[in-house]
Amino acid sequence: MISLVSFSVSFKLQQPSCRDIEKGKEIERGKIIYLRVICTEMAMNISHQLGALAESMTTTSNASETTVPVSAAAAWKTPTPNIRCKITRPDTAEQKSQPTSPCRSPVLSASNGIRPDLSVACLAFATETMDLRNLEETTEQEKTYKEVSTVKEKGVPVYVMMPLDSVTMGNTVNRRKAMDASLQALKSAGVEGVMMDVWWGLVERDTPGVYNWGGYAELLEMAKRHGLKVQAVMSFHQCGGNVGDSCTVPLPKWVVEEVGKDQDLAYTDQWGRRNYEYVSLGCDSIPVLKGRTPVQCYSDFMRAFRDNFKHLLSDTIVEIQVGMGPAGELRFPSYPEQNGTWKFPGIGAFQCYDKYMLSSLKAAAEAAGKPEWGSTGPTDAGNYNNWPEDTRFFRKEGGGWTSPFGEFFLSWYSQMLLDHGERLLSSANGIFENTGVKISVKIAGIHWHYGTRSHAPELTAGYYNTRNRDGYLPIAQMLARHGAIFNFTCIEMRDHEQPQDALCAPEKLVKQVALATREAKVPLAGENALPRFDERAHEQILQASSMNIDGNSEDREMCAFTYLRMNPHLFQPDNWRHFVAFVKKMKEVKNADHRCLEQVEREAERFVHIRQPSVHKVAAAAMP
Repeated sequence: MISLVSFSVSFKLQQPSCRDIEKGKEIERGKIIYLRVICTEMAMNISHQLGALAESMTTTSNASETTVPVSAAAAWKTPTPNIRCKITRPDTAEQKSQPTSPCRSPVLSASNGIRPDLSVACLAFATETMDLRNLEETTEQEKTYKEVSTVKEKGVPVYVMMPLDSVTMGNTVNRRKAMDASLQALKSAGVEGVMMDVWWGLVERDTPGVYNWGGYAELLEMAKRHGLKVQAVMSFHQCGGNVGDSCTVPLPKWVVEEVGKDQDLAYTDQWGRRNYEYVSLGCDSIPVLKGRTPVQCYSDFMRAFRDNFKHLLSDTIVEIQVGMGPAGELRFPSYPEQNGTWKFPGIGAFQCYDKYMLSSLKAAAEAAGKPEWGSTGPTDAGNYNNWPEDTRFFRKEGGGWTSPFGEFFLSWYSQMLLDHGERLLSSANGIFENTGVKISVKIAGIHWHYGTRSHAPELTAGYYNTRNRDGYLPIAQMLARHGAIFNFTCIEMRDHEQPQDALCAPEKLVKQVALATREAKVPLAGENALPRFDERAHEQILQASSMNIDGNSEDREMCAFTYLRMNPHLFQPDNWRHFVAFVKKMKEVKNADHRCLEQVEREAERFVHIRQPSVHKVAAAAMP
């Protein structure tokens, strides 16, 4: 205690006080700048102290787990969560925001170290400094500051996907200690927030209209406590059977019962194979689920979510992503991995053979004056693991996709998907109107066989995109009509990293989507399709996020990027170091084009060094 007091006293004697700084005229400007740098470093170097406190607290009983992080968070009083390091020139006005990026000094350098017994004093001094600076502010000035702090800064905010099993089948938070420590580490790294799946099969599992938000209520409060924003995914699909699915969450029991009675509620291929990942969109408007239509069930779920978490909307919950198909994506389940049905890079198969889809096809054919086209889909489109040239329908020369029937069928098939999106977005917008949250839709990044003429895998998924037709512009225009965000995957991939014999072209695909969203004037957000922790993937994401298309970004950039995924691998020292550097670069995505990347990397390395103690706590907590 004596050392803490002596440090505080000696420091105040040697350096000007915060009140003196505010007066300013009586003190040399050079000393003012020096003090601001020192205060910044003190505030930033306390992270290891908080990490140590939190690590010791995680050994307490479960009853105290949820209260401990609140105390730690309350001790760290930062006036704004998203600020940059900036030393003010002597002739410029003093800024109210406190820099969070460290500026090194001989006092607190890594080589000299900081005495452990002084870290709490640094925290106390930094907190006292902020309190004194704000002491004489008027109410009107505080109001102005809050308004200014909400202005979006340049750069792309990074979110992190939470584990698929973040909430257990018992409606509790899974691995609570590891989850809490991980969220704290993400916040310290400068992450904007997290994305979490809100599973229909968990919340409304047993009885129609009865919702158990148990684990999600705790998880959302945990995110709020750490100052993280949340992208909530209304996950109306089954978990299990897709790329990266690490657990199984079936559809609600009562939905499964109804599907058991009427198998045509499931998507069906031409061989009669059923897919139970998502209720067929062919029955969107038919009351097949205990007297309700599927769209009514989705709407009631979203409405219940809104009503239960209305106190968190806009401030903590900032985005609602509406699940529209398998893996939450607006597409047909044309490439299911379950049971080895499909393997990359197969073309997949059309999913239009349940009676509800066939009924719609028949009606469309009759309306077009071609009733003979309404009995079935293409019968010469091969199987799941064929390549385009293996089939008569998708081959480049004389393929059925260019025939009058092929064009009719593909137009109908893709329009069914667009209509499904229209219905759900109309509902979502009505439910979340005036709540301050954004609405988004996820589109799959189907990049294999992109270099062929027919783009077969995209066609079977419902995206009518060929060498001669833009299939993503109609999707972007549909989203624009509802003010929704276009969320796209495979942002991290490079063309040369993929099998060239399958003519994979993720970079060209991302460019096409970026052009479509620019033309439709719809915001574009991104995700990585597969877990990547290497710098090459990070650099590719950085480049794609800048939306610098043909050297012309038009002052556009992605509105957000969601990183796949929070797990123990992310918190391994090397991966974590790369990730924190990546987050920092994303915040400066536009400036990075005009600055030496080595400089950005060096700044990020210092940023990582300060936050490294948090990682050890996460790794320890995540261990089984």
